[in-house]
Amino acid sequence: MPKQYSFISPIEIHFGEKSVQKLERIFRELKSKSVFLICDPVVLKLGLVKSVIDIVMRNNIAVKVCDQVEPEPSITLAQQFLDEIHQDRYDLVIGIGGGSALDLAKSVAVLAAHEGRAEEYLNLTQQRKISKKGIKKVLIPTTAGTGAEVTDIAVFSVNETKDVITHKYLLADYVIVDPELTYSLPQQATAASAVDAFTHAIESITSRFSNPLSNAFAKNALERIYQWIRVAVWNGDDRLARQQLSLGSLEAGLSFYNAGVAGVHALAYPLGGQFKVAHGEANAVLLPYVYANIWPSCVRQLAEVGQIIGSYSTGKSERENAKKVVQSLYDLVKDSGLPLSLSAYDVREKDLKNLTRHALLQERLLERSPKKLTEKDIYEIYTNAYTGRLILE
Repeated sequence: MPKQYSFISPIEIHFGEKSVQKLERIFRELKSKSVFLICDPVVLKLGLVKSVIDIVMRNNIAVKVCDQVEPEPSITLAQQFLDEIHQDRYDLVIGIGGGSALDLAKSVAVLAAHEGRAEEYLNLTQQRKISKKGIKKVLIPTTAGTGAEVTDIAVFSVNETKDVITHKYLLADYVIVDPELTYSLPQQATAASAVDAFTHAIESITSRFSNPLSNAFAKNALERIYQWIRVAVWNGDDRLARQQLSLGSLEAGLSFYNAGVAGVHALAYPLGGQFKVAHGEANAVLLPYVYANIWPSCVRQLAEVGQIIGSYSTGKSERENAKKVVQSLYDLVKDSGLPLSLSAYDVREKDLKNLTRHALLQERLLERSPKKLTEKDIYEIYTNAYTGRLILE
């Protein structure tokens, strides 16, 4: 008998240039009267929210704009937005921006219907459980990387690490992926978000919980992102490249939401929590070193990745091809212009033990790794990432 598989996604996903105009129909369908809009301050400054606000105004809908979103948002900020949303009655929450804005939007939309404080719903210290869907929500990414628009996870900085609020009710009611909103993304943010999406795809394929449905999206994402990332990073005016990264990010998001991410993300969380390293960059700086450690546990999957990205050699064994993929990950981060050493983020050698201690707490992520990562393994990965040495034995 074949295994049983499940695949979950938002009911409505709209993709393509000008797809933000789908808001017109959504407003009519929901008969919206009052919108709570959460966005990045940079997104607001660049005018990327204007098209959304114009549609809101055309439909005579009241709107409250909250643009205090910070990178690696704290659970305190989520509570601040929750307090604001409780002051008035809103029938729709719109999140527009990077992963931080989207995570804040989906969490406050759901928690608006619940008692208690936001921190009481965190995964590691959960005191309350989510039981209601809350307010309808539309998620609109302005980066090609996080995949947050299609997941039910909201990530927050808590003390020296990160924690999540996760429940199926956090899943968006509507997703709009309009590549035009990514065209003004700066070079470094383009690189970090694209490597983030690539990480989602490769961790999905090597996840212990991967399945044929998640792999179908992950393989498409890997091929698409690997082909176009260098073009988009070094020629930001190439619209086709940016469109392809937006689509690749969406595919990777659908994949990792179902298969799950693992070791790279588990080690990246403390890096973001303690040193405020942007999530995409935290994943990028750790990506090759995590796979340099775990590659023997996922040789078949990595050899398949090699075929997808074009590094596979027919005259080599699967093990040799798997190791070539790890080298390709290192080269991809390097070619994207992102740091390959933790020292670039002011991490000191004495910090590695504390990072290791907090990474070990991410059991939800670590259980998906094809290799059981011990304290020794994690410390070794951080050490190699600190020195910038890619060791392939």
